[in-house]
Amino acid sequence: MRRWDRVGRGAAYGAALSLTPYPVIKVSWVIGSLLGVLPVGSGFGLTEWVVLNTATVGMAAIGIAVALALVRPWGMRIPGAPLAFCAWVGTGFLVPVLPYTVSSSLAASSGDDPESAAGTGGGAGADDASMPGWEAALIQIGFVGMGSGLALALPAYLCRRWPDVFAGRVGDAVRDRITPFGSGLRRIPWSAVGGAGLGAVWLYWAIGGTLGVAHPQARDADWRILTGIWGGWALVAAVATAMIGCGRPGRLLRRVPVALGWIGSGSLFAWSGWKLPLTLYVAQASPAGTTLPENLTCAAILHVIAVAVGIAMVRVLVRGRGPGPGSESERSRSRSGPEPGPGPESEPRPGSRAPLRRLARWRRRRPMAEVGGVTR
Repeated sequence: MRRWDRVGRGAAYGAALSLTPYPVIKVSWVIGSLLGVLPVGSGFGLTEWVVLNTATVGMAAIGIAVALALVRPWGMRIPGAPLAFCAWVGTGFLVPVLPYTVSSSLAASSGDDPESAAGTGGGAGADDASMPGWEAALIQIGFVGMGSGLALALPAYLCRRWPDVFAGRVGDAVRDRITPFGSGLRRIPWSAVGGAGLGAVWLYWAIGGTLGVAHPQARDADWRILTGIWGGWALVAAVATAMIGCGRPGRLLRRVPVALGWIGSGSLFAWSGWKLPLTLYVAQASPAGTTLPENLTCAAILHVIAVAVGIAMVRVLVRGRGPGPGSESERSRSRSGPEPGPGPESEPRPGSRAPLRRLARWRRRRPMAEVGGVTR
């Protein structure tokens, strides 16, 4: 565990360092556009451009602060819930799409698909033709470094702050629940069923299914790949949540499904929470040049379900488990021995070095019938 903790601490510093150029670049864009030195991104007015990039600067600052909180001592003193929420959303945004981001960056460097890679890594305004290549590279490095760093640093932090969530095995302290089929079956959480359904729908769209797709011609390779990634992580989160809820396989280390379910549930919540307002905006405003492949009503319903399922999943994963027979706290107590309590066991033995007045005080607090464990 010490080695894993050292890896997590190094990853947290690396995540903060890799993302630092991103807000610097965005601040230069804002100042340059206000002074008229740099052009405004295509499709944006000056006000929209400034507001959007200022918002991304704030998001990057929060990400850097979260990364430092995972490793600095003050991170153990601040309220845990807001920090865990920000880290959960951050990992859900970045970790699932790391392979796609890396592959698109390699495609851009080889000259195969520069537009796709720039648009994916740079965020708002990154696909502007005036952006130098070194800026695009720094932005890509920032996203990849932050995503991979959080993936390593967050579990180490959670193990330090809430060790019982990760300690032990899947089958520890899981009780059978009575069902119509008997008490030998354990209930699968409804969030696992919902996540499996969402993953099936998105994978169906990714492989070319047309049910629920209003504009099949609008689907491109990027849309298929990303939809398949989100569907795959939804299934991973569903399986992990079902393992924790059912307690099977009982010998599997608990930290494995908890970590995978954490990333998958964060992906459901973060990406659907991001895409739901976009879908509603397109449905209401119908902006020119913007066409989503999915049926907008169907997509909005799926995003609402995904947000609810992600929240329910993480509640199952981090639900208080208490020290089971395989937990760290139980093992530490077994090494230290039983706690001294009232009764004959706590009486100083003859020949001990305890002061006589301490023994006298103890005898005065007990009836004579209990002294020495002998009934008189």
